[in-house]
Amino acid sequence: MDTRGPVVEPDARPDPARELAGRVAVITGGARGQGRSHAVTLARMGADIAITDLGHDLGTVAYPLGTADELAETVRLVEAEGRRCIASLVDVRDLGAMISFVDEVAAEFGGLDIAVANAGVSSLGSIMSMTASDWSETVETNLTGVFNTLRSAAPHLRRRRWGRMIGISSMMGRSSNPGIAAYTASKWGVIGLCKSVAQEMAHFSVTVNAIAPGNISTPMIHNPALYQLMRPDLEDPGPDDVAAPMTGLHVQPVPWLEPDEVSAAVAYLCSHGARHVTGTVLNVDAGASARFTG
Repeated sequence: MDTRGPVVEPDARPDPARELAGRVAVITGGARGQGRSHAVTLARMGADIAITDLGHDLGTVAYPLGTADELAETVRLVEAEGRRCIASLVDVRDLGAMISFVDEVAAEFGGLDIAVANAGVSSLGSIMSMTASDWSETVETNLTGVFNTLRSAAPHLRRRRWGRMIGISSMMGRSSNPGIAAYTASKWGVIGLCKSVAQEMAHFSVTVNAIAPGNISTPMIHNPALYQLMRPDLEDPGPDDVAAPMTGLHVQPVPWLEPDEVSAAVAYLCSHGARHVTGTVLNVDAGASARFTG
């Protein structure tokens, strides 16, 4: 239960260094990569943090997923910023488990203010050979998992009459490539979901936005399966071999960006300055969106 009562946006801009003091943020996929970066970034802005991750691999995903030990390391990093942190192994595909976790966080911290639906996976394969599991594990994690996160957080934020919801999409949520049909479909879905929820929550001072990152330097892109997809002409391609085709997906001449660049967008969307930004897509993609339609 939220014990803090409704919130009114301040007239003056808060100190950015402590802008989220007293806020509570739930972040999924927090064991490493973008999720860890978002957790530490929001902690530095003063928020207390709750993080989840799956904690085991999926058979359809060709790279290792975040572990319990990595989740514990994120907790350590958040606490090193002087903030409290709760962590739990939760499958975002399970709505009941997500509601239970978010309710427990709100009870422990006295409420909830921010939900960052970050958890995501990528499976590769041709439409000619894709199995039901290839499709469902990706779509259920990347799209249903975002729904479950927003659904779990929405009653708390509506009651609070202040909140920030962020769904992590992808530049592939606004474009496409062959061999990643499930990933592409799920990330397009995240954008539509966020836009719809933004309209529903607008009268409760809750903003809902999507972020569409480009190639982010995490295990999702740095793994042998994706390297092979990018360079099928080589027997055992490595990072240097895929740098050129990865760069080709962007407009700026860089193959990948760092997680903290996406976290900067998360920080902005959680800020006072973004209080009237809702239903939008913020592209952090080295200019890839310059090729998209308006």
